[in-house]
Amino acid sequence: MEEYMLPCMNKKLFGIECFGCGTQRSLMLLVKGDFVGAFNMFPAIFTTLLFFIVLALHFIDKSRNYQKVIIGLAITNAVIMLVSYFYRLTNY
Repeated sequence: MEEYMLPCMNKKLFGIECFGCGTQRSLMLLVKGDFVGAFNMFPAIFTTLLFFIVLALHFIDKSRNYQKVIIGLAITNAVIMLVSYFYRLTNY
């Protein structure tokens, strides 16, 4: 399945991983049931999936207001992505 994955253009052009590097592989690990491996590949995978689920609920269920939850998940996701990005930069 890896031969069908999109390459990271940031890594190809500049040699540095982007904030989302590892997302596709992490998703594939989740599909295979390797939750720890998915987290190690991309630490924000679980909050990203939760974000997209709540975002879908926001468009499907118009009776409730999901705006605060979406903003909270987006901020949480951004923080996790930034921390893991700088951790990778300093430890590799």
